[in-house]
Amino acid sequence: MQHKRSRTFLLRSACVFLSTTLAGGIYPQLHAQQVPTSAPLPDSPAPQLNYPIAQLVTEPEDASHKLTVEADQMTRNGDDYTLTGNVEIHYNGYIVTAEKLSFNQETGEAVSDGHIRITGGPDDEYIAASHGQANLKQHTGKFYDVTGSVGVHTTAKGTTYTNSNPFLFTGRQVIQRGQRNYEILNGTVTSCQLPNPDWRLASKRFVVEDGQARGYNSVFRLLNMPVLFLPYVTHPTSPEERQSGFLIPSFSKAGSRKGYIIGEQVYVRLSRSSDITVGSEYFSVRGFSQLVTFRYKGNGLNFLTAHYTGLLDRGYHDSNGVYVNQGGQDFLLSGRKDLDEHSRIVANVEYLSSYVYREAFNDTFNQAVSTDVVSHAFAAYQKSGVSASLFGDRYQGLKNVVTGQQVRIIRAPSLDLDLIERRLGSSPLVWSFDASATGLKRAQQNFTTDGVIERLDLHPQISAPIHFGGWMARPSLGIRDTFYSRSRLPAVIPGPTPVQASATLNRTAIETGFEFKPPVLERTFAAKDLIFGREMKHTIESFLNYRYVTGVDNYTRTLRFDPVDVVTNTNELEYGVTQRLFFHKKDAPVCDEELAGNTRLTSGCGGMGESVRWRLAQKHFFDPSFNGSISQGRRNIFESTLDFSGIAFVTQPRELSPLISELRVRISDKTDVEWDVNYDFGQHRFTASNVFIDEHSGQYFGGLSFARLNAPGRFLTSPISDFTQLRVLLGYGAPNKKGFSAAVNSGIDLNAGQTQYGAFQVSYFWDCCGFSAEYRKFELGTVRNDNIYRFNFSLANIGSAGNLRRAERLF
Repeated sequence: MQHKRSRTFLLRSACVFLSTTLAGGIYPQLHAQQVPTSAPLPDSPAPQLNYPIAQLVTEPEDASHKLTVEADQMTRNGDDYTLTGNVEIHYNGYIVTAEKLSFNQETGEAVSDGHIRITGGPDDEYIAASHGQANLKQHTGKFYDVTGSVGVHTTAKGTTYTNSNPFLFTGRQVIQRGQRNYEILNGTVTSCQLPNPDWRLASKRFVVEDGQARGYNSVFRLLNMPVLFLPYVTHPTSPEERQSGFLIPSFSKAGSRKGYIIGEQVYVRLSRSSDITVGSEYFSVRGFSQLVTFRYKGNGLNFLTAHYTGLLDRGYHDSNGVYVNQGGQDFLLSGRKDLDEHSRIVANVEYLSSYVYREAFNDTFNQAVSTDVVSHAFAAYQKSGVSASLFGDRYQGLKNVVTGQQVRIIRAPSLDLDLIERRLGSSPLVWSFDASATGLKRAQQNFTTDGVIERLDLHPQISAPIHFGGWMARPSLGIRDTFYSRSRLPAVIPGPTPVQASATLNRTAIETGFEFKPPVLERTFAAKDLIFGREMKHTIESFLNYRYVTGVDNYTRTLRFDPVDVVTNTNELEYGVTQRLFFHKKDAPVCDEELAGNTRLTSGCGGMGESVRWRLAQKHFFDPSFNGSISQGRRNIFESTLDFSGIAFVTQPRELSPLISELRVRISDKTDVEWDVNYDFGQHRFTASNVFIDEHSGQYFGGLSFARLNAPGRFLTSPISDFTQLRVLLGYGAPNKKGFSAAVNSGIDLNAGQTQYGAFQVSYFWDCCGFSAEYRKFELGTVRNDNIYRFNFSLANIGSAGNLRRAERLF
């Protein structure tokens, strides 16, 4: 038999049915197989020769174009072939099945008189039709009574969407006019599972080409009820396609502060990797707000996002007849660019024009009450333990809510060099080095630095770590030399406002230290020794850190910008102990013990996990006055106390720091409890106490936090910082859980006896659409006392209508 070349393709569609070209498909020989033997067809087969089981296999040079055809019977008459019974074609990842299929080898014409089904492909495509015909060479064809999908993978375990734009459709007739060019007549499209989708678009005509499905004079049906007539609508069908256009308008009422809200946004796809959203909302009480969001996602970790919000506030008159305008702007930019495997550029920059604007109109409580704005950007190079960076940052903090007093600190530029610890030659010593050259500027009420203050800081260190029998000792020596181009005049009466001097300042500090850690003490208790019936291991870890710093005799002359500037003389000892309890989980294998040296090891303890951790730590100051650096009548923040406690506790000479206690108990995989306490022996009271409880059990979840602060205020002449707050979160469900979900949270000021904020959210989701509603309340003094009602109706892969955004949900 002569070999003949033929072209064929399996129908494929990015949104309706799969289409691919079997270009250059080769039919070398037809083999008729009758189990268990087979023999080749004769060179000139007689017409109407039937074989019980037939198979056609091609072996082209390109393995991806291998074609296999199987059927119960195969009949040939010249170039015409007829396959009957359990027809199955495999090609390039696709599978075509039919009861009867005929095709002409010369013209590529294929006709199915019965049901035909096509599955597979890179986009998990599927099409089923009652009958149809196609020209396998010209990529044209017609299918009737079609049901299909793209981006949906169905197995015995369930259905999974395999791309971001799953597309399901039905059609009385589907016409293929070319490769990836189709027309659906009297059909529907949806992103929901068939045959009973939650929503669908019905139209007499859909056109699919260039990664989009366009519908004309379509009707949007929700839960099989007609809701909206759309003269023209588009839907993306490509897995990576994002489509420009108008988003669903929003209309809502958000309390007395904003009034009725109507808004619209426009989404523009700039490229495959970037897009922008521009929108505006009209507040019937206050005026117009603006929103712009830009997004870019590059290769690897590269990205850039920018978000802007603003309000043109028409203002209002308060109870005293005073005009109040709370408008403002908030701009946030965040990005990263990796230049190579060692270099990158990173930025996180925010500009806020008014704290009142944030407090009055931000719908997230934590952001609404935040009084700090921090921006930073840097370019860094890191290789072989060396890090060099060009750094800049800006801090803006509100220090007095009543008067609006602010502090602004800028570090730009700052050239930093850091070398991690490394051995000094072949000796047991290790050394490290860090240095920075920085330009600094500070502005606050009644004080602004004169221009940019230059600072050069050099900090080499050397140490000798010693390990013996589980014991660890580490003596160290370091020198820190810091030069300032300006200084500060020592105040006769300590106060909050510094006075700048033109004289330069050089500070040289010598640091010595000694770290000491004994071996970890541990004991394993067998299950028979415990009432819990589970194996338990108890460990005790202790440490001592001694530190001595001298040479800082000009602290009161130092301008303060960051932790480098609050280095003082100190002579201190820090000590602490951490205890841990490890419980062997139920049904896990019992641990076997063995000794390695003087350390007890446990093996076979895959179920052993930390259940209790309790850490205690304190500092003793042998120099209570820090060489006279303490300013009487106010809080003092020094480098040695900055990171030790969450509160500033130095208001006068003292020998002991507060005792820090951190207790965490993991009751189960679903329940965590933590209690953090600061107890001040000088004040004889708890200055800080925080309790956190987190619980998850199935679909139920909850959380509770209790925060108590009773610490010195900014100045001793002002009231102490005294507040007690309680936060509660309770809920059932998940963000996209099918069916009903609900959650409630609240923040209560126990001192004032009022709720600062609260929210209650309910939602119900069907297969691919859902509805959420929320009530939210704010009580933030005279700036904001508002009740907000919001909702959101979402359609899978389409969008959402309403003013309840995902980032503000409680789940």
